[in-house]
Amino acid sequence: MQHNATEVTAAGIARLAGVGRAAVSNWRRRHADFPKPVGGTESSPSFALAEVEAWLRDQGKLAEVPLRERVWQQLAGHPEGPVTALVHAGCVLLLIHDRPTDWLELSAGSDERLAALLPAALDQVITPRFGVPRERAVNTPTGPALLASAPLLRGAAELAAELGARQTYEFLLGRHLDANPRQYTLTPGDLAALMAELVGPARTALDPACGTGALLRAVAPRPDQELYGQDSAPELAALSGLRLALQGKAAVRTAAGDSLRADAHPVLKADVVLCHPPFNERNWGHDELAYDARWEYGFPARTESELAWVQHALAHLKDGGAAAVLMPPAAASRRSGRRIRADLLRRGALRAVIALPVGAAPPYNIPLHIWVLRRPEKAPAQPELLVVDSGASAGEGRGGLDWAAVRSAVLEAWRPFERTGTAPERPGFSRSVPVIELLDDDVDLAPARHLPPAAAGGGTERLASVREHLGDTLRLTADLTPAEAQRMPPVRWPLITVGELARGGALLLRTGGNSAPGRAAVLTDHDVLAGTAPSGSLPEGEEEAVLVETGDVVVPVLGGGSMARVVDEDTAGAVLGRNLTLLRPDPASLDPWFLAGFLRGTANNRQASSYASTATRLDVRRLQLPRLALDDQRRYGERFRALAEFEEALRRAGRLGEQLVRGMYDGLTDGTVTPG
Repeated sequence: MQHNATEVTAAGIARLAGVGRAAVSNWRRRHADFPKPVGGTESSPSFALAEVEAWLRDQGKLAEVPLRERVWQQLAGHPEGPVTALVHAGCVLLLIHDRPTDWLELSAGSDERLAALLPAALDQVITPRFGVPRERAVNTPTGPALLASAPLLRGAAELAAELGARQTYEFLLGRHLDANPRQYTLTPGDLAALMAELVGPARTALDPACGTGALLRAVAPRPDQELYGQDSAPELAALSGLRLALQGKAAVRTAAGDSLRADAHPVLKADVVLCHPPFNERNWGHDELAYDARWEYGFPARTESELAWVQHALAHLKDGGAAAVLMPPAAASRRSGRRIRADLLRRGALRAVIALPVGAAPPYNIPLHIWVLRRPEKAPAQPELLVVDSGASAGEGRGGLDWAAVRSAVLEAWRPFERTGTAPERPGFSRSVPVIELLDDDVDLAPARHLPPAAAGGGTERLASVREHLGDTLRLTADLTPAEAQRMPPVRWPLITVGELARGGALLLRTGGNSAPGRAAVLTDHDVLAGTAPSGSLPEGEEEAVLVETGDVVVPVLGGGSMARVVDEDTAGAVLGRNLTLLRPDPASLDPWFLAGFLRGTANNRQASSYASTATRLDVRRLQLPRLALDDQRRYGERFRALAEFEEALRRAGRLGEQLVRGMYDGLTDGTVTPG
């Protein structure tokens, strides 16, 4: 009965059967016996999981529902919602993790027996891990509540036998977070690891805005560890507590509530504090907390909620303890916070301000800062502040930001400063600034404003290297310049459209922009037009992502330009982005370079374009190709490939020329290059 109550969407059915979403739509249209919707909406109906599973098996489309998918669908379709289901599953996984033989005995009977006996067994692991009931976020579920979850709990235990209890919970929680990206502000794992390394190992650690527990999870584990967390959302406090408890043997103390207004750990003095607080909050408690003892460095203005979180973190540190707080860049320079920033500097509490690259964490469009703080045992005689701008060190790796490069560069600057209180200057990247230089009218701590510029273009040696590469590239463009072609009268080839080729099976036609798995690299229309590497991103959704392969031809459909790109080995595997159409030719029928070359013809694009009020849109199916034998296609294809190489050489020459010009301007204006 309870198993039948689990519902599944069309996207979930596609996952179960290992097919695309379109296949499920076809089944619904073509098969009168396909299960009828039992819930959802007209545009997004849901179906009974048991009925779907039986239908798939009867049709020979499914021998057995994959265990992962069955458990996930049971969780997603839980009558009390996925968060309640995650809490119940997490409690049972913790029991399996800590006392596996107890679960084997409890699960031997019926669901009713399991639900009746489980609360007492769960309480024996929950209380030692999370403390007394009135102070903890994870409470023992009741028997009636667990009865509705019995099929899910058995499935989760079965999955834990394959993956392990911790890995099972990570899978279920991760799938839930991915399915609801707008409900949660997540701290990326790489950023959490960097913040944890900046503060070092700890026996006691606190995160007063713990969210899903990413920051506390990054703290290096140890046997006697105590992890404290608090979040204003009770469900997040519970989920993060279970996540941390399943990670090891640490005592976990997570609580629900607003840390600024109702601190759940008022007397705690921790070794480290890690925090990704909510930004730009006006209603953080300014009126009722005016005389709070935590404002040791000054009472924050109503617009300075982040400085309230900074002082909350310092108030919970033992002498010598360290904190890392993620901050919006405006907090380093707003005039309303200058007095607090000045006092943090004078007393040696603020040790470093590290500017992260754009895209490091949400909101992804601004370069966030990490403030590294330490509760001083005594005020230093001549304090200094380390400022770091890591944006220049963040090359784009496959799938996004190159976190390995960011981490290495930041720690290389921080570690000598941490030991000695000063560090060698690295122009354009880091500097140890005497606090006296910062105590002006603005107390502006933005790193870029206190860093000497890097040497022009990387220095005169770098400029010479750029000039040499530019010369080589210009010579290459001369070598690649197309030879004068013999003028001939226009040829009247028999033509065929892309749509006709697709219907005949000579090529596969796909459109992009549906979704991307995780943070996979996305090929955008801008990348195609500029000839650059995949640089975009898309949310993970229910639609199946389209991955490009070597030899595919990608065509932008907006803007009215004539462009087509043949995918090479470096681009293969990226996700096809929005406003792009992919053509995958059959190598036995079509040469990809021949296809791409003729698609770029101006007249061809003009006849296949339509015009709206604000944009030109290309109907790729109406583009035309001449009917030529494969050998003739390849002759044209070689010429088109040579033109593409010439085009890329021109782009490279343009980029090198811009770099040389900028370096010369910088060198002449900062004195590293003389007019002579």
